Amino acid sequence: MKKSIEEDVFIPLYPKSTVEDKLSLCSKFQERRFWSAVKLFSNVVLWDGIVQEDTVRDLGLSKLLNRYLLLNLINTPPELDYIEKCNKVVDCLPERWFQDLTSGSTLPELQNFCQHLLQ
Repeated sequence: MKKSIEEDVFIPLYPKSTVEDKLSLCSKFQERRFWSAVKLFSNVVLWDGIVQEDTVRDLGLSKLLNRYLLLNLINTPPELDYIEKCNKVVDCLPERWFQDLTSGSTLPELQNFCQHLLQ
């Protein structure tokens, strides 16, 4: 999983003006790469309970979410597909990770994602 994240994940960053045109080749390529990374993210977190939780959280949250997915979300214009992207990322997170948290708190690795959603 680590090798796949380090060597296979690539989401290019283009200027917002370029990706606002959903029909542009840059926008289409960026979308494909984003959804490919989301698929890998969902597969990584499926290993929770099989592989040590710290390892899954490091690979899924620290490496994929915070390094690639969040950066793309920050540069995505807030439209309907933006909400779909955020919902898909949230849907991938195992509920078990949140059972022992106090109200209003989150995992340290999710702080940036939560701040982005609040904005």
